[in-house]
Amino acid sequence: MTTRLVIFGAPGAGKGTQAERLAQHLKIPTISTGHLFRSHISEGSELGHLAGSYIARGELVPDSVTVEMLKERLAAKDTKDGFLLDGFPRNPAQVDLLDELLGDEKLDGVLELSVDEDAIVERLLKRGIEQGRTDDTEDVIRTRLRIYREQTAPVAKLYAERGLLHSIDGMGEIDEVTERLLKAVSAL
Repeated sequence: MTTRLVIFGAPGAGKGTQAERLAQHLKIPTISTGHLFRSHISEGSELGHLAGSYIARGELVPDSVTVEMLKERLAAKDTKDGFLLDGFPRNPAQVDLLDELLGDEKLDGVLELSVDEDAIVERLLKRGIEQGRTDDTEDVIRTRLRIYREQTAPVAKLYAERGLLHSIDGMGEIDEVTERLLKAVSAL
């Protein structure tokens, strides 16, 4: 059985942790756009140089570059049984690009980690203190959350209309959230 999934959630929702746990359980790779960028940049690939130039200027990497990296990654042997996309798509245009990229291979589900905003702020403030991150102020965090909501709401709506969106309660212990995700995936 092939399992093609997308996971998304607000900054601080525990998406990275849950994506790794879920992918490990399902024996499919997690494909994170952030990791793809870093990997291509460190390898010095042509796409890496291109992505790096945008990142160095503080700009978003264009969709065309991201899609080329994804295309290459999705062609790898370890994706034959599926994949878990993390960080893509982030907007309606990227939903269309992903549809094009996948062709006849459709997504099986889109998992949205739902976490209370105040809990996220508290979690990120705590993480900022523990990791000495001075940029994690409450104002900065709330701005990031607002931008996330504005960008992601249309994506969630599109996938909900297709019957693919599964909102998962991301509150509680890590194991509890993983169990909820696994239950949602097994029902696909």
